[in-house]
Amino acid sequence: MKTKTVLLLSAAVLALTACRSQQASDPVVSARPAPAAPAKPPVFDPNAAPVAQTGFPQNANVQQFIRHQASHGRYSEAELQQFFERAQYKGNIISIMNRPGTSRPWYEFRRGNAGSGKINGGRRFYQQNRQVIDQVAREYGVPAEIIVAIIGIETNYGSNMGSFRLADSLPTLGFDYPRRAEFFQKELGEFLLMAKEEGRDPFSFMGSYAGAMGMPQFMPSSYRKWAVDYDRDGQRNIWGSVPDVAASVANYMKAHGWQTGGRVMVPVSLAETTPQLLALIEEKTALNYTVGQLRQMGVVPLEAVADHEKAVLFRLEVAPERFEYYIGLNNFYSIWQYNHSRLYVSAVRDIANGIGQGGL
Repeated sequence: MKTKTVLLLSAAVLALTACRSQQASDPVVSARPAPAAPAKPPVFDPNAAPVAQTGFPQNANVQQFIRHQASHGRYSEAELQQFFERAQYKGNIISIMNRPGTSRPWYEFRRGNAGSGKINGGRRFYQQNRQVIDQVAREYGVPAEIIVAIIGIETNYGSNMGSFRLADSLPTLGFDYPRRAEFFQKELGEFLLMAKEEGRDPFSFMGSYAGAMGMPQFMPSSYRKWAVDYDRDGQRNIWGSVPDVAASVANYMKAHGWQTGGRVMVPVSLAETTPQLLALIEEKTALNYTVGQLRQMGVVPLEAVADHEKAVLFRLEVAPERFEYYIGLNNFYSIWQYNHSRLYVSAVRDIANGIGQGGL
């Protein structure tokens, strides 16, 4: 679907596109061909007349996109012209995207996204679908509670999947949001290919205002790479098929390095809050250090963890100006690639621990 400011979760899906290649050996992954969209979209000209004034068909950037897609993709110029004639500009989406993002402290974020209501809802969802979720969990090596927690934090177990047509939201963002024009034009190209591969009218797909779809809130590129037809009905239905949804989430996590049996995060104490450690906390999220190296810097794990494991140091504000410190391990980073927010990962872990036996 994303240095990263934690936004309301409806916008957090933008991180889903930073990914690695699908494991072709998985027997349940759809065998549908998935040719790549044109590698790099045309350059967005910020000086062109805005699409809010011209409409899509008369916009210079749109016409450049059409020519580019027609020369590299599976649509003719005529098909693309017809698509943009039907697409509707949604200025309210730009207003939402331009709202200043304000980071919330963990104690507020957790209350809204990983509280008792979300955990109890996850337990109900899991019990209602336990057989298939457990089967998916065994096949992919991703815990059932992690699968359920991601569905819960993304769409509250499918109750809030978005009400925007992707055929409106993606063109609006691709051609009237210069800061991320390249990203959204790429996703628009992926979306058009996805609609053709699925044999569906592009205007039938619904999702969030940012273009994320279904119960797991996949962006089109993520859908094409990792969505799974687990129930083998010929459709990768991440909107209504729990088997497909569970397998798609698990497939994504497996492709992003989930280690079966591994921990997500471990509490630590700091021998001293040195400038070096405070600087580490502010670094970009990446597994740049081993636990052993962090120990040498004054990080003291409060639970057993091997020195050779890679980790990232971070903190959570559990009350105003009161912090708890953690190291995120390999599986922390796998979840982080689903949504580039440390708070998001921490919430997924808390929901999962509340649903299952804990220990993640």
